[in-house]
Amino acid sequence: MLDRLAQIVEEHETLEHQLADPTVLADPDRLRVASKRYNDLGPVVATYRRHAARRADAEAARQMLDGATGDDRRMLVEEIDAATAELEVLEDELREAMLPDDPHDGRPVIVEIRGAEGGEEANLFARDLYEMYRAFATSRGWDVSTLSSSVSERGGYGDVTFEVSGDGAWRGMKYEGGPHRVQRVPATESQGRVHTSSATVTVLPEVDDVEVHLDERDLQVDVYRSSGAGGQHVNTTDSAVRITHLPTGVVVTMQDERSQLQNRTRALKVLRARLFERATSERSESLSRERRSQVGGGGRSEKIRTYNFKENRLTDHRIGFTVHRLSDVLAGDLGAVVDALAADERARLLAEGAGGDVGGAGPHGGVTGGGAR
Repeated sequence: MLDRLAQIVEEHETLEHQLADPTVLADPDRLRVASKRYNDLGPVVATYRRHAARRADAEAARQMLDGATGDDRRMLVEEIDAATAELEVLEDELREAMLPDDPHDGRPVIVEIRGAEGGEEANLFARDLYEMYRAFATSRGWDVSTLSSSVSERGGYGDVTFEVSGDGAWRGMKYEGGPHRVQRVPATESQGRVHTSSATVTVLPEVDDVEVHLDERDLQVDVYRSSGAGGQHVNTTDSAVRITHLPTGVVVTMQDERSQLQNRTRALKVLRARLFERATSERSESLSRERRSQVGGGGRSEKIRTYNFKENRLTDHRIGFTVHRLSDVLAGDLGAVVDALAADERARLLAEGAGGDVGGAGPHGGVTGGGAR
């Protein structure tokens, strides 16, 4: 790690010289890139320099210790102990700084929720999850836009897709992907028996046309009349859009907007996100495993999280985290759960000795429609 940090210090010094170079100052693009990189590296370099200074202090005190006696020796021992303790703290800070950046940080998020096993109770649970995420997003100052929804007979959601945008939206939502299980007495249960149902949540980073280029020749676009619950027509025009990506078979349907153009735009947004995730997963087996853990089969035995109403309990099975205030969580108070998952991720990365490019964009790049095949 220290060798990599020395390279970062050297790069920081090079950038400092570049930012004083008239040719760089005259080029807005080069100046912007160099300035951002310089500022990103600044805190890490400052910590590294404090570490180097304290290491030098400890070494100097050790060298003086041999000939020291009395109060001088006591003071030197205290200095060595203080420097050693501070070095441990600084090394932890440097390890944190060297963790790889999340490549999707800063992106808007597309979330898809589907009722899975449990019939209408699963659809009602899907609505509960949707409302929980809306409340959580509102508490964080994020914007939520519903892209599409399929309302079930009792007002639940067979499926609902929405976009979350704002500072920290990806960091706050990225752990939510996977099968969620609920244990409660359904409103339709006359005997008071607890039922188990499930819904699946998929979390995707939003991407643009540069990252996922869609060839019109690869798209089959069908239009039809939008319909509501029970088959009622929302309008009398062919505004609903279904887009099939022929190379992959991925299908996206949008019908919530009255305009065919708006529905098409939203469908393409979701399609790009799905193809981006698919291509990324194919390039990385670890991401592929993550995707499978997110989607699963929606079965009751597969779950990342359980919501138990009788015990007022939420348990995240990935990290064994439990809180006994389910009503608060469903009202949007997800902060403690997200913080626990983020801390677990940091701990795992540190234990694995993961290193990354400080302030870098992360290991991802553009993909095309063809690449997503």
